[in-house]
Amino acid sequence: MRHWLAAADGQSPWHEASVLVLGLGRSGVAAADAMLSRGASVVVVESATSTSLTEAGTMLEVLGATVLMGGDAPATLPEGTDLVITSPGARPSSPLLADAARRGVPVWGDVELAWRLQQPDQVVPWLAVTGTNGKTTTTQMLESILTAAGHLAAAVGNIGRPVLEAMADDVTYDVYAVELSSFQLHWTRSIALHSAAVLNLEQDHLEWYEDSADWSEHADPMAAYAADKARIYSGVTHSCVYNAEAPATERMVEEADVTEGARAIGFTTGVPAVSMLGVVDDLLVDRAFIPQRRDSAIELAKLSDVVPYAPHNVANALAAAALARSFGVPPGAVSAGLRALTIGGHRIQTLATVDGVTWVDDSKATNPHAADSSLRAFPHVVWVAGGQAKNTSFDDLVSRHKDRLRGAVLLGVDREHIRAALARHAPDVPVIVVDSVDDRAMDEVVRAARTLAQPGDTVLLAPWCASKDMYSGYDARGDAFAAAVRDLTAGMG
Repeated sequence: MRHWLAAADGQSPWHEASVLVLGLGRSGVAAADAMLSRGASVVVVESATSTSLTEAGTMLEVLGATVLMGGDAPATLPEGTDLVITSPGARPSSPLLADAARRGVPVWGDVELAWRLQQPDQVVPWLAVTGTNGKTTTTQMLESILTAAGHLAAAVGNIGRPVLEAMADDVTYDVYAVELSSFQLHWTRSIALHSAAVLNLEQDHLEWYEDSADWSEHADPMAAYAADKARIYSGVTHSCVYNAEAPATERMVEEADVTEGARAIGFTTGVPAVSMLGVVDDLLVDRAFIPQRRDSAIELAKLSDVVPYAPHNVANALAAAALARSFGVPPGAVSAGLRALTIGGHRIQTLATVDGVTWVDDSKATNPHAADSSLRAFPHVVWVAGGQAKNTSFDDLVSRHKDRLRGAVLLGVDREHIRAALARHAPDVPVIVVDSVDDRAMDEVVRAARTLAQPGDTVLLAPWCASKDMYSGYDARGDAFAAAVRDLTAGMG
């Protein structure tokens, strides 16, 4: 390994390095391009094949990379590899990464690479968000608030655009709003953010951590997942934002090795204590970033500025506001930013109300905590759920919400697990299981839900599960649900 890699930054002699990039997704392409532009020797490995991946590989070959795809992809590192930049979704136990660990070759993610390459002369402050749920919404809120304050901001990271792409833009940003997943955080080593927030911590992605005993100090998958989330606070220079209603996030702050002088800032959907943001009557207020915080608070926004309104979206708005305020954003920009924001689809999106029945698409609710938050927003629900459960348990949620369930319609590969939980904890709730997995399955789901719904009910797609057993992603699943609702309700009302 090159001796300088341990402290590598944007001014290091990258032309001396042999770098392997694992994955031809957007982050992999950005990482390979960044390394090629600095003169490194780059090999890109991608085990999958598709038209889009082949096109990306061809582009990188034109730029000078060696691309090994499909059957040509090696399971061990080429001799002389100095550094591996991995796709965030690649598990540490995958053959190539396990080989890197055996050989002592460092493995970074594209986030770590971006952080290092901006040092020491292109440094842009990072305000970062992680958590089991709400990351994308909070990051969008944060970007909008920063923009309303007059800052040139970019939403990057797990939200879809790699930080490395933004760094290559022709403009110089004032600040990045960075969404970070547990996978991305796992592969970080040196990031020290301006401010960071952990929104919540619940079961999710446990299948990624199921063999954590082999590569982590935490044998328990949930503990390994939590430890990766907690990495976001390491080295924070200004504010560690935590959820006062999720004690695990406050413990992360208490245990974090932060920069001297960094503050702990809480947020709550109740009345805030000192050094917190919260809600008083119908106002979002700040009792953290004002001199008179011991005996007063300042208005940031109205609850009506939070769209779509739901308790967990209020929490997301408070977290975004805390990060923005840590960066010096004035109070008025919070309300302006929230009002200006249009949240992406499939997040508690009302599709139609016909014959007293409201149809809501929350396909983004892909884990227990997200489904719990979604169900809490409605008094009487016909629940549409199912897909890939990711080794999570349904029992607690079903027990908690059994009294609001009018019925349930289940689909997807793990539908029987949900049916079993309903049978154990809500045996009186009618259940319809849709076994079809073809393109028209959602039509059958919607027709079944209509037979269970009564006036005043909400038919809620809050699947709990990931979607790739049947769809290309949660958005495609939500689109299918919306189309089926349109077809069903077109002649009604």
